[in-house]
Amino acid sequence: QVQLVESGGGLVQPGGSLRLSCAASGSIFSILAMGWYRQAPGKQRELVAAITSGGRTNYADSVKGRFTISRDNAKNTVYLQMNNMKPEDTTVYYCNGNRQIIGIEYDYWGQGTQVTVSS
Repeated sequence: QVQLVESGGGLVQPGGSLRLSCAASGSIFSILAMGWYRQAPGKQRELVAAITSGGRTNYADSVKGRFTISRDNAKNTVYLQMNNMKPEDTTVYYCNGNRQIIGIEYDYWGQGTQVTVSS
């Protein structure tokens, strides 16, 4: 079992920064691929950033150059550094952990945290 607990969301002005954290319980964190997703009302859940167990990353085009995902396996924590934030970044962000074994996917989700970018 994996439990994910998010923190760091809140209100920030355009151009400002937030750092989201996702702390995981369980002994398998180091082998999970981790990601941050966001979902606006009435919209599909969107992958924002992902990092593999080996540290490879990818990003949605809309956040490239502004957001950085990282992980600290010693702390069982994944981060999303969000810089130069824009109003369109406003939505609920979810932490995800994933593993795929012989074609079977296991997904673990955090509770979500609200991010609002507004003056």
